[in-house]
Amino acid sequence: MAFTRIVVSLRKLFIPINMKDFNFYAPTEVAFGRQAEEQLPTLIKKYGGTRVLVHYGGGSARRSGLLDKVFGMLTEAGLPYVELGGVVPNPLLSKVREGIELCRREGVDFILAVGGGSVIDSSKAIGYGVGYDGDVWDFWCGKKPQSCLPIGTVLTIPAAGSEMSDSCVITRDEDLNKRGVNSDLCRCRFAIMNPERTFTLPPYQTAAGATDIMMHTMERYFCRFNDMTLTDSISEALLRTVKDSALVVMKNPEDYRNRAQIMWAGSLSHNNLTECGGEKDFATHRLEHELSALFGVTHGAGLAAIWGSWARYVMPKHVSRFVQFAVNVMGVTNDFSDPEGTALKGIEAIEQFYRQIGMPTNIHELLGRDITDDEIDVMVRKCSRDNTVVLGSIEKIATDDMRKIYEMAR
Repeated sequence: MAFTRIVVSLRKLFIPINMKDFNFYAPTEVAFGRQAEEQLPTLIKKYGGTRVLVHYGGGSARRSGLLDKVFGMLTEAGLPYVELGGVVPNPLLSKVREGIELCRREGVDFILAVGGGSVIDSSKAIGYGVGYDGDVWDFWCGKKPQSCLPIGTVLTIPAAGSEMSDSCVITRDEDLNKRGVNSDLCRCRFAIMNPERTFTLPPYQTAAGATDIMMHTMERYFCRFNDMTLTDSISEALLRTVKDSALVVMKNPEDYRNRAQIMWAGSLSHNNLTECGGEKDFATHRLEHELSALFGVTHGAGLAAIWGSWARYVMPKHVSRFVQFAVNVMGVTNDFSDPEGTALKGIEAIEQFYRQIGMPTNIHELLGRDITDDEIDVMVRKCSRDNTVVLGSIEKIATDDMRKIYEMAR
């Protein structure tokens, strides 16, 4: 009853903006649980796969025995396959091009991503390119994809949410341009999720993943549309759950229950469920892309380093939204006489959470050194695409705003 009173009281602070009309589309079939991998051959065949590209990253999938298990199941099921490893964090266009040529040469008609968001995004980009006569990078320069090979995934890293999203982010090697493209064509046909596969994730990767998951919902939660109580409640529950579960698994990596909460939250956070009735902002994501592209840092850690500065920059015009976040997500006591103070305490509270799980809260902590003015200039130029685009929705972030946020975060 007390929680309900808080929500009602906060609602009175909003300037009403009608709920945004929406279409919700989430076609990915999810197989979740301890034995989920056993469904792999059946699912590939169900979605038309007859010759498979198995795409993966470094050696962890092989060292864990997962790749050998996948190869064995494909062989036993009579499904021919070729493999392509070597995907790196912030996946590269050069690997995508290699995969496109391999798929064409081998007659691949289904792509299986074994890994996390980088592997899935690389698979999506390959899927776009196989049936396209031009340069696949065209799709990251404004051209709309027209087709995509069917994709499935065995998820090993809950973070990016790419297993259920329409998003694909790729970095072009030669100039470190990191861009995203969204299309329903690339949505995975199925996602196999076994929380046991996340037990061996290093603490830093676990923490960065939890940060990324939460940010996918926060980038939708902080929007101009305040009239969707149910979506807000789902978002707030998801954020609280990931925060609490992350603190548990940092101490007990093999806690199945909490690993499962994080894994499922990663999918729900980026399949547009928490956007229903609202909209994406994703200014923080766009600002961070330049950090991870230029310095090769982990995406989730970069988000933690930049979000607090973005939040302080936009909060004064959207105090009530930040108050709601502070109270309903971070457990801050609402000081009705000082809404802005309550909002700031919410920002400080999530930064304290980042510190608890070993995430940075500024760029110096992220890089281990000061960032230079010249480096900020490069990031601003790329992020603004030479002063031709603005970011965000709750507040439009133009070139000068980008610079100020980077400087606040340094």
